[in-house]
Amino acid sequence: MNTIDREELKAKLDSGDDFQLVMTLNTWAFDATHIPGSLNITNPADAKQQLSPDDEIVVYCTNPTCVASITAYHALYAAGFKNTRRYAGGIEDWIEAGYPVEGAGST
Repeated sequence: MNTIDREELKAKLDSGDDFQLVMTLNTWAFDATHIPGSLNITNPADAKQQLSPDDEIVVYCTNPTCVASITAYHALYAAGFKNTRRYAGGIEDWIEAGYPVEGAGST
């Protein structure tokens, strides 16, 4: 599994790199708190409609043990999205660093 750490992800966002950041948790979790610029994709059919196999993709969910991003990573990779990485730290790691978040729960 290809991964990306918090600092590399932050640097990519800060520099405006062209990639797709995907939160793989349900809509309620996404609406509550997510990393700015994230898409919310929770199933393979939506992923195939909203993403291109040529995209650079970073998936994340809650924390290193959360299976949503692990499952999404493997499903995307198997479907031909070879430039996919997982931000294992997830939203908990992001918030712990004091980085910005969006959503109803981010006030």
